Formats: sequence, C-alpha cells, structure tokens
Amino acid sequence: DFERTNSNLNNIMREAQTMILIDHPNVVKAICSFANNQTLWVVMPYMAGGSCLHIMKSVYPDGFEEAVIATLLREVLRGLEYLHHHGHIHRDVKAGNILVDSRGGVKLGDFGVSACLFESGDRQRARNTFVGTPCWMAPEVMEQLHGYDFKADIWSFGITALELAHGHAPFSKYPPMKVLLMTLQNAPPGLDYERDKKFSRHFKQMVAMCLVKEPSKRPTATKLLKQSFFKQARSHDYIVRKLLEGLPGLGARYQALKVHWFKWCMAIYWSLDLLHSLMWDLNY
Repeated sequence: DFERTNSNLNNIMREAQTMILIDHPNVVKAICSFANNQTLWVVMPYMAGGSCLHIMKSVYPDGFEEAVIATLLREVLRGLEYLHHHGHIHRDVKAGNILVDSRGGVKLGDFGVSACLFESGDRQRARNTFVGTPCWMAPEVMEQLHGYDFKADIWSFGITALELAHGHAPFSKYPPMKVLLMTLQNAPPGLDYERDKKFSRHFKQMVAMCLVKEPSKRPTATKLLKQSFFKQARSHDYIVRKLLEGLPGLGARYQALKVHWFKWCMAIYWSLDLLHSLMWDLNY
C-alpha cells in the first residue's frame, strides 16, 4: 500500500524491478509487477511446499535431521552467493523465508527488506539502515555504528541453521529489546546443548564460523559451500521424500495453524479473565 509505506516510490519501483531481473534457481523470481490504485502487486511463482518454518510448525516442532538441514542450507547458500556476487544483501534470512516448491526445489524469498550495494553506479561500502528480524539480526546491524555489508547475511544464515536444528531461533522466547541486548552482550549461540550431541562436528564448526561477532572474520557464502558439512547434502527428490510426501496441502496446514493459534489466544484470554475474577474476589 503506497499510502502506508514510508519508502520512496522510486525505491519501491527499483526493488520490484530488481526482483524481476533476478535469475537464479535458489532465489524466488518475480514474474511481473503492477500498480492497482494505491497498491503494488508483485506476481511470483507458487511455492506449494510453503516455508521451512511452516513445515516445522506443522510436522517437525523440534527441527529437522542433519542431512535435511545440510540440503536446505546448501541451496540457501547458493542463493546468497548469487545475491552477494551481484551486490545485494538479503537482510532477512530465516526459515520463514526459505521456500520449497512441489518438486523439492529450495528458494530464498521475501525481498521486502533487501538492499542493493550498487547505487548511483558506485558500490557502497556498507548499509546503515536498521532492518530485519531481531533474533536473526547481526550485531553490527543492531549497533548501527559503522554500517554493515553482506557478512550480515552470513550471521543470519548461522542463526537459521540453529533454527532448523532446534525448531526455533535462539532467544525467540524473549521480547525484541531483550534479544538485542543478549545478542550484543552474550557470547554467540551455537550447537553446544546436551540435545545437540546428535549433530556432527562438521555442522557445529560450520555454525561457529558464521556466528562470529566480528564481520570480517565470517566466511563468504562461496567459502562456506566448500565446508565438509555440505558433503551430506542430497537432491531435490530427497526433500520431496523427507519433507513433502504425506504432508497436507499448504492451505490445509495454514488453516490448522490458524485454528491452533486461535485456541492458544483464547486459552490466554480465559486465563487472564479467571485471574481478573480472582483478584476482584480477593479485593472484595
């Protein structure tokens, strides 16, 4: 909605045009875009499997097994390698933006907050805008001191690896301000819990390489793809067999999660109502 956004119209048009020009099997491509009254519409391919977050919430609340994670993350890295090579930072890498199509293809989606490092014909050294989702946000994005570059995506990629392993991102149960403080003050999260013994040394090393607070010490997407962890990555057919076969359709899953969310909200409402009644009785 043009009337609700604070963005410059030229920036919005350039963003839509960028999505149409993108051409990589691991990045969701826009087919076309058009304006209808004050609303911008962007047409994209239908990703019938939904997002990895959606699949986890529906069937795998404790996360995926390692070979599935390696396969998903390899595809994500290929997409990031392409974007970074062309001067783009995604800025919102997370399971909710890793989409799966009906054939097991894996693509990075949601360029609503993406950014191009090439502006006015010159490569910018770093961005300075505060965007992204707090749990996945790199420390340098939070600090807003010296700007940031594509290495911010590598931090988010590491957090996403933990999300796929556990079913949720680190610090996800805390409010955004608490997440910011914990990310800046605490040591980087990793695969070092008791439940993480099932994961390989290569997986733990790969995550540790990404979650380094100093951006310059993080590897590029190209370097990460050479890590031993990705030797166990499989084909698209493997994703179909492991994740999509027997999975209810996206519409049915969406409705089921909607009902679950409604019941959860109602349970909280009735609990608060009961608490209010008890407090009233005590006061009386």
